Amino acid sequence: MDEASELTTDDPIQLFKDWLVEAEAGETVNPTAAALATADASGCPSVRMVLLKGVDERGFVFYTNSESRKGLEMAENPHASLCFYWKSLLREVRVEGPVAKVSDADADAYFASRARASQIGAWASKQSRPMQGRFELEKKIAEYTAKFNIGKVPRPPFWGGYRIEPEHIEFWRERRFRLHDRVMYNRVSGGWAAKRLYP
Repeated sequence: MDEASELTTDDPIQLFKDWLVEAEAGETVNPTAAALATADASGCPSVRMVLLKGVDERGFVFYTNSESRKGLEMAENPHASLCFYWKSLLREVRVEGPVAKVSDADADAYFASRARASQIGAWASKQSRPMQGRFELEKKIAEYTAKFNIGKVPRPPFWGGYRIEPEHIEFWRERRFRLHDRVMYNRVSGGWAAKRLYP
């Protein structure tokens, strides 16, 4: 299959997975990192990096504090976009769609797989809110370390997973003279419709 035909497929989710495998082999730091764009109820946007923790036909999953800025914005305006950029591959993927929370069971399972220090950190951090200094955070970490002692650390009620259910997925590949390849997939009844875009 030549590179041009590779971008025209009936299954953009599988194409994304294939690209991600290549990125994991070629990127030295956080190949699953993506810029997450959200907007509040008034439409004012904000963007930050998150780590992709799962992808399948249902969508793209990441986890965060639901009381953080992004969590509050997704509650107000449940639509978001992800942008992956893999410098070593000269490739980019953009994903857009509505956002839904993952099940409690899925969130519990992922939280249980995290390092204990990360579990404690999820309890200790009032993500996105002001703090007086680093000592304030360290004090909270010490408090929750003592609270849970050597027992199991439960998932905080304010921490969970989100799934972007893609309506649009765009694949971009760098070409010489800025004549890049761009293919946009739009979800339609029963599958996906692809169209090439001018660079």
